[in-house]
Amino acid sequence: MRDEVDLVVPVKTLDRAKTRLTSATGGDPVSHAALALALAMDTVSAAAATPGVRRVVTITSDPAVAAEMAALGVESLPEPAEPGLNAALKHGARTLRSDRIGALQADLPALKPAELQAALQAANNRRAFVPDRQGTGTTLLLAAPGGELDPRFGVGSAGHHRISGAVALIGPWPSLRCDVDTEEDLRLALTLGLGAHTANALPAWTT
Repeated sequence: MRDEVDLVVPVKTLDRAKTRLTSATGGDPVSHAALALALAMDTVSAAAATPGVRRVVTITSDPAVAAEMAALGVESLPEPAEPGLNAALKHGARTLRSDRIGALQADLPALKPAELQAALQAANNRRAFVPDRQGTGTTLLLAAPGGELDPRFGVGSAGHHRISGAVALIGPWPSLRCDVDTEEDLRLALTLGLGAHTANALPAWTT
């Protein structure tokens, strides 16, 4: 159905993911990898449970991530030879060949399916994006049905997506706008209600 969307979720290898969260886990690489994986698993689980989402596919070259996603019933595609987030998303979009494609960031551990569903409905089949809570980044990018995704993630991506013609979606969906890069972000996500995987991987200072 054309009103359903396939979401591509890029997930870095765990040794490269969420480097600004290293201090939250005391610099322990095992704990850090577990937390980074948990963020992605809760994001993907919530997205897969969202009405209006037909399927979720991760883009990752980390076999541990792919294995955990498979356990959730989620397919993974390897990263392309060309480096970078936008290249990975374009690769995913080309591979899926969906009528409607979207890109969702992998660090939304408090994501609520109802809020994601509301954003999808607000897009109303337009090319659109949801800015992060600071208003400068992008947590969700949606192509119009049959249209190109044209991802422009990176510093100031909200502005880049707006300039490219995407409509900004700003509504009552704080869990969709709360991406986690720092300890402060993690504390805020905690107040919104974390998914089970992240809650189990939380560092000691949150308890």
